[in-house]
Amino acid sequence: MNWYEKLNQYFPIEEMKSKEHMELLLDEKSDIYHKDEGKHHVLMYVELPDFVFIDYLFVSKDARGQGLGHKLIEKLKAKGKPIILEVEPVDYEDTDTEKRLRFYTREGFEHASSIGYRRRSLATNEVNEMEILFWSPTEESEETIYENMKKTYNEIHTYKDNELYGKSYQPASEVLTLDTEPATPKPEMVKDESSDTPRETASE
Repeated sequence: MNWYEKLNQYFPIEEMKSKEHMELLLDEKSDIYHKDEGKHHVLMYVELPDFVFIDYLFVSKDARGQGLGHKLIEKLKAKGKPIILEVEPVDYEDTDTEKRLRFYTREGFEHASSIGYRRRSLATNEVNEMEILFWSPTEESEETIYENMKKTYNEIHTYKDNELYGKSYQPASEVLTLDTEPATPKPEMVKDESSDTPRETASE
Protein backbone atom coordinates (compact mmCIF):
# COMPACT_ATOMS: atom_id res chain seq x y z
CA MET A 1 0.00 0.00 0.00
CA ASN A 2 1.14 3.54 -0.62
CA TRP A 3 1.18 6.15 2.14
CA TYR A 4 -2.30 7.45 1.37
CA GLU A 5 -3.86 3.98 1.27
CA LYS A 6 -2.39 3.25 4.71
CA LEU A 7 -3.95 6.40 6.15
CA ASN A 8 -7.24 5.89 4.33
CA GLN A 9 -7.56 2.34 5.59
CA TYR A 10 -6.84 3.37 9.17
CA PHE A 11 -8.68 6.67 9.66
CA PRO A 12 -12.47 7.15 9.55
CA ILE A 13 -13.70 8.73 6.32
CA GLU A 14 -14.91 11.82 8.17
CA GLU A 15 -11.36 12.56 9.36
CA MET A 16 -9.62 12.03 6.03
CA LYS A 17 -8.58 14.65 3.55
CA SER A 18 -8.75 13.56 -0.08
CA LYS A 19 -5.54 12.37 -1.71
CA GLU A 20 -5.70 15.39 -4.03
CA HIS A 21 -5.95 17.71 -1.02
CA MET A 22 -2.91 16.21 0.67
CA GLU A 23 -0.84 16.10 -2.51
CA LEU A 24 -1.73 19.74 -3.15
CA LEU A 25 -0.58 20.65 0.35
CA LEU A 26 2.68 18.73 -0.13
CA ASP A 27 3.20 20.55 -3.43
CA GLU A 28 1.92 24.07 -2.83
CA LYS A 29 2.54 24.27 0.93
CA SER A 30 5.80 22.30 0.91
CA ASP A 31 7.43 24.92 3.11
CA ILE A 32 5.10 24.04 5.99
CA TYR A 33 3.33 20.73 5.19
CA HIS A 34 5.52 17.64 5.49
CA LYS A 35 5.42 13.85 5.12
CA ASP A 36 7.67 11.55 7.17
CA GLU A 37 7.23 8.03 5.82
CA GLY A 38 8.85 4.70 6.65
CA LYS A 39 8.09 1.02 6.24
CA HIS A 40 5.91 0.99 9.34
CA HIS A 41 4.72 4.58 9.70
CA VAL A 42 3.26 7.64 8.03
CA LEU A 43 3.47 11.02 9.73
CA MET A 44 1.89 14.10 8.15
CA TYR A 45 2.55 17.33 9.99
CA VAL A 46 2.55 21.09 9.70
CA GLU A 47 5.50 23.13 10.95
CA LEU A 48 5.06 26.85 11.38
CA PRO A 49 7.51 29.22 13.11
CA ASP A 50 5.78 28.97 16.47
CA PHE A 51 4.13 25.52 16.56
CA VAL A 52 3.81 22.05 15.03
CA PHE A 53 0.48 20.43 14.14
CA ILE A 54 0.22 16.65 13.70
CA ASP A 55 -2.24 16.04 10.90
CA TYR A 56 -2.00 12.24 10.76
CA LEU A 57 0.16 9.70 12.57
CA PHE A 58 -0.07 6.06 11.56
CA VAL A 59 2.01 3.22 13.00
CA SER A 60 1.45 -0.25 11.54
CA LYS A 61 0.36 -3.09 13.79
CA ASP A 62 3.62 -4.90 13.03
CA ALA A 63 5.61 -2.12 14.70
CA ARG A 64 3.43 -1.37 17.71
CA GLY A 65 5.01 -1.94 21.08
CA GLN A 66 8.48 -1.20 19.69
CA GLY A 67 8.54 2.48 20.61
CA LEU A 68 8.20 3.80 17.07
CA GLY A 69 5.35 6.15 17.96
CA HIS A 70 7.41 7.51 20.87
CA LYS A 71 10.42 8.08 18.62
CA LEU A 72 8.34 10.00 16.08
CA ILE A 73 6.87 12.22 18.80
CA GLU A 74 10.33 12.81 20.29
CA LYS A 75 11.58 13.86 16.86
CA LEU A 76 8.88 16.54 16.75
CA LYS A 77 9.48 17.59 20.36
CA ALA A 78 13.14 18.18 19.48
CA LYS A 79 12.00 21.14 17.38
CA GLY A 80 11.32 22.95 20.65
CA LYS A 81 7.84 24.17 19.70
CA PRO A 82 4.34 23.45 21.01
CA ILE A 83 2.74 20.43 19.30
CA ILE A 84 -1.00 20.33 18.65
CA LEU A 85 -3.24 17.52 17.43
CA GLU A 86 -6.86 16.39 17.23
CA VAL A 87 -8.19 13.12 18.68
CA GLU A 88 -11.58 11.48 18.80
CA PRO A 89 -13.31 11.58 22.20
CA VAL A 90 -12.96 8.30 24.07
CA ASP A 91 -15.65 5.79 23.12
CA TYR A 92 -15.55 3.00 25.68
CA GLU A 93 -17.06 0.62 23.13
CA ASP A 94 -14.05 1.33 20.90
CA THR A 95 -10.90 0.46 22.86
CA ASP A 96 -8.67 2.03 20.20
CA THR A 97 -9.86 5.52 21.12
CA GLU A 98 -8.84 4.92 24.74
CA LYS A 99 -5.47 3.48 23.71
CA ARG A 100 -4.76 6.48 21.51
CA LEU A 101 -5.52 8.89 24.31
CA ARG A 102 -3.34 6.89 26.69
CA PHE A 103 -0.50 7.00 24.18
CA TYR A 104 -0.59 10.79 23.93
CA THR A 105 -1.07 11.16 27.69
CA ARG A 106 2.08 9.09 28.23
CA GLU A 107 3.88 11.39 25.81
CA GLY A 108 3.00 14.39 27.99
CA PHE A 109 0.09 15.82 26.00
CA GLU A 110 -2.71 17.68 27.77
CA HIS A 111 -6.32 18.41 26.90
CA ALA A 112 -7.02 21.95 25.77
CA SER A 113 -10.27 21.65 27.68
CA SER A 114 -11.43 25.20 26.97
CA ILE A 115 -11.40 24.64 23.18
CA GLY A 116 -14.44 23.21 21.43
CA TYR A 117 -14.04 21.72 17.95
CA ARG A 118 -17.04 20.59 15.89
CA ARG A 119 -16.62 20.23 12.14
CA ARG A 120 -19.04 19.02 9.50
CA SER A 121 -17.48 16.41 7.23
CA LEU A 122 -17.84 17.15 3.53
CA ALA A 123 -17.65 13.38 2.91
CA THR A 124 -20.47 12.31 5.25
CA ASN A 125 -22.21 15.63 6.02
CA GLU A 126 -22.12 14.64 9.69
CA VAL A 127 -20.85 16.92 12.45
CA ASN A 128 -17.85 15.39 14.21
CA GLU A 129 -16.60 16.49 17.59
CA MET A 130 -12.87 16.24 18.22
CA GLU A 131 -10.70 17.05 21.22
CA ILE A 132 -7.58 19.17 21.04
CA LEU A 133 -4.41 17.91 22.74
CA PHE A 134 -1.17 19.79 23.05
CA TRP A 135 2.36 19.47 24.38
CA SER A 136 4.61 22.43 24.99
CA PRO A 137 8.22 22.84 26.14
CA THR A 138 7.14 26.02 27.93
CA GLU A 139 3.98 27.30 29.56
CA GLU A 140 1.49 27.85 26.75
CA SER A 141 -1.96 29.35 27.19
CA GLU A 142 -4.97 27.63 25.69
CA GLU A 143 -5.81 30.95 24.02
CA THR A 144 -2.57 30.61 22.05
CA ILE A 145 -3.38 26.99 21.17
CA TYR A 146 -6.81 28.16 20.01
CA GLU A 147 -5.30 30.80 17.72
CA ASN A 148 -2.87 28.23 16.33
CA MET A 149 -5.73 25.81 15.67
CA LYS A 150 -7.61 28.52 13.77
CA LYS A 151 -4.51 29.14 11.68
CA THR A 152 -4.21 25.41 10.93
CA TYR A 153 -7.88 25.14 10.05
CA ASN A 154 -7.73 28.09 7.67
CA GLU A 155 -4.38 27.30 6.04
CA ILE A 156 -4.48 23.49 5.94
CA HIS A 157 -7.86 21.87 6.58
CA THR A 158 -9.86 24.19 4.32
CA TYR A 159 -7.16 24.87 1.72
CA LYS A 160 -8.82 25.21 -1.71
CA ASP A 161 -11.80 23.27 -0.33
CA ASN A 162 -14.29 24.52 -2.89
CA GLU A 163 -11.94 23.63 -5.74
CA LEU A 164 -11.16 20.19 -4.30
CA TYR A 165 -14.55 19.12 -2.93
CA GLY A 166 -17.01 21.30 -4.82
CA LYS A 167 -18.16 22.92 -1.58
CA SER A 168 -16.69 24.79 1.35
CA TYR A 169 -16.08 23.91 4.96
CA GLN A 170 -17.64 26.05 7.68
CA PRO A 171 -15.70 29.15 8.74
CA ALA A 172 -13.33 28.70 11.67
CA SER A 173 -15.59 30.86 13.85
CA GLU A 174 -18.32 28.18 13.61
CA VAL A 175 -16.01 25.22 14.10
CA LEU A 176 -13.68 26.34 16.89
CA THR A 177 -14.83 27.89 20.15
CA LEU A 178 -12.95 29.08 23.21
CA ASP A 179 -14.57 28.91 26.63
CA THR A 180 -12.94 31.55 28.79
CA GLU A 181 -14.68 30.30 31.93
CA PRO A 182 -12.61 27.94 34.11
CA ALA A 183 -13.20 24.43 32.85
CA THR A 184 -13.64 21.31 34.96
CA PRO A 185 -10.50 19.22 34.43
CA LYS A 186 -11.04 15.99 32.53
CA PRO A 187 -10.22 12.84 34.54
CA GLU A 188 -6.68 11.57 34.09
CA MET A 189 -6.36 8.56 31.86
CA VAL A 190 -4.84 5.46 33.42
CA LYS A 191 -1.21 5.37 32.35
CA ASP A 192 -0.22 1.89 31.40
CA GLU A 193 -0.39 0.17 28.02
CA SER A 194 2.93 -1.00 26.69
CA SER A 195 1.90 -0.72 23.05
CA ASP A 196 1.99 2.48 21.07
CA THR A 197 -1.34 2.87 19.38
CA PRO A 198 -1.43 6.38 18.06
CA ARG A 199 -3.98 7.64 15.67
CA GLU A 200 -4.72 11.11 15.25
CA THR A 201 -5.94 13.03 13.36
CA ALA A 202 -4.46 13.89 15.56
CA SER A 203 -6.07 13.72 13.23
CA GLU A 204 -1.65 9.83 14.42
